[in-house]
Amino acid sequence: MSQKNWPEVEAQLYMKTFRRIPLTITRGEGMRVWDDQGRMYLDFVGGWAVNVLGHCHPVLVEAIERQARTLIHTSNQFYTIPQLELAALLIQHSCLDRVFFCNSGVEAAEGAVKLARRYGKLQRNGAYEIITVGDSFHGRTLAMTAATAQEKYQQLYTPLPPGFVNVEWNRPQAIFDATGSHTCAVMLEPLQGEAGVRIPDPDYLPLVRQWCDRQGILLILDEVQTGIGRTGSLFAYEQAGVEPDILVLAKGLASGVPIGAFLAKERASVFQPGDHGSTFGGNPLACAAALAVVAYIIEHDIPGHVRQVGGRFLERLHGLIHELPVAREARGCGLLVALVLNKDIASDVTLECLHHGLLVNQVRPDTIRFMPPLIATDDDIDEAVTILRTVLASVQRRNT
Repeated sequence: MSQKNWPEVEAQLYMKTFRRIPLTITRGEGMRVWDDQGRMYLDFVGGWAVNVLGHCHPVLVEAIERQARTLIHTSNQFYTIPQLELAALLIQHSCLDRVFFCNSGVEAAEGAVKLARRYGKLQRNGAYEIITVGDSFHGRTLAMTAATAQEKYQQLYTPLPPGFVNVEWNRPQAIFDATGSHTCAVMLEPLQGEAGVRIPDPDYLPLVRQWCDRQGILLILDEVQTGIGRTGSLFAYEQAGVEPDILVLAKGLASGVPIGAFLAKERASVFQPGDHGSTFGGNPLACAAALAVVAYIIEHDIPGHVRQVGGRFLERLHGLIHELPVAREARGCGLLVALVLNKDIASDVTLECLHHGLLVNQVRPDTIRFMPPLIATDDDIDEAVTILRTVLASVQRRNT
């Protein structure tokens, strides 16, 4: 590979949309990635919770190679086998009845909202409003920016599309009070990942589920980040003891190959031919990749493994809190974990971890998020915590 200054190339060519970490990754394998200088890093970002089987897992690589030699793309004018096999697998292992495939999480969320609005027209006298909650994150299209109840994203793009009512998180009464004749659905994340891995009270989702049933409105659960084993069950709703009417998936579905999906109960599946579509959505290559990934996760009980190593990770992080006052809280579920610091120094911690060979994600000024591949071992956890201890001790000395 020619030795170029890739950050300089990016500065000249790419729209200024990302605050990138000063690292150019050229190769990945398992839990590790390598930069353009040949240096190795332990990856606890995992493509923002995407690389559930790590980098270049053989089962995924083989599925892509096999499908690429057979059929890469046609269109949804025709039947293709990988699409229907993936649909069958997801429906068999979820509480939903029908599925639609697209290309990303935000497309899946948009599709879920369209489906809920169609339901509102047919079943709720034209109701079209979706209730969402504070500090949520549903994607970056204009409509999903309106759904995402964070002013820092919304204020740049006003006026926003109507039809979304943002209320306080983790307070069922706020949803009850906001429900009216125009309401067709409530859309929530089981855990709020982008907000710093915030976990609601145990009765929050059950109470919202009961309310939706009484009001005849739909419950949409956005599991773009929490789905496909991330929290220690195939879907996070299983741990909450509720069933959604519509489920939104993406990120880990194909461990790096772009694909999204939304699934629905039969009663909520009200689309008719022509109501929705996608050129690339559900193409054979992406579906073959996702089929291999999801099947592997189910057959090898990866969620059970996640519960074990995720518990170890939280236990080790709690130990760091007792040892180093610069850290004040560790929280998470499975391998979606956050460490909250006592000052807005997450940027310093992230960069120093990078220099020590560990990739982490600054999700808030005072919060580090960890989303490692679900294949992480106890040794990987221990290595990451050892680096974190060194980094936190160093940062603590500089900030006292």
